[in-house]
Amino acid sequence: MELFEAIRRRHSYRGPMKDQPVPREDLLRIVQAGIQAPSGYNAQTTTFVIVDEPEILDQIAAVDPRNAILGHAQALIACVAPRGPEPGSSRLFFGVEDCAAAVENMLLAITALGYASVWLDGWLRMEGRDETVGRILNVPPDHIIRVLLPLGSPMHQEEQHPKKPLDQRAWFNRHGG
Repeated sequence: MELFEAIRRRHSYRGPMKDQPVPREDLLRIVQAGIQAPSGYNAQTTTFVIVDEPEILDQIAAVDPRNAILGHAQALIACVAPRGPEPGSSRLFFGVEDCAAAVENMLLAITALGYASVWLDGWLRMEGRDETVGRILNVPPDHIIRVLLPLGSPMHQEEQHPKKPLDQRAWFNRHGG
């Protein structure tokens, strides 16, 4: 799929997934897209946990059985970042931004390969879920899972929600035109 088509088609999918595994080759291609994202100071601190074992997927889904998308996922990618700058560092810290750039690249790769996903981060920040999922995935205590991308082949196709027109969101030279 061409890049601008993937951008146009990318959407947050929360529906059921087909009961078919996502090949590891595709999961690696998706994560490689995340690795190619820019990072502040080129620090490349964002790491990833790729989950494709049904038992581990079930453990994560059990953290909150109300979150149906986790129960439908055929695979999951966790975007992991340091909790903060290294002790004594005088540099600005871009862990959140680095993870966000990687996630967007991965979402576009997921779309281009014909899969569907949704960016889950707010869910992680509630009720200690980031810590619980972090323990399941053996994430070190000085790191945090910033985003989960549950993915698979969608049972039905959806379109991207309408976006406001360009002239309501972008201007040349001054905000508001």
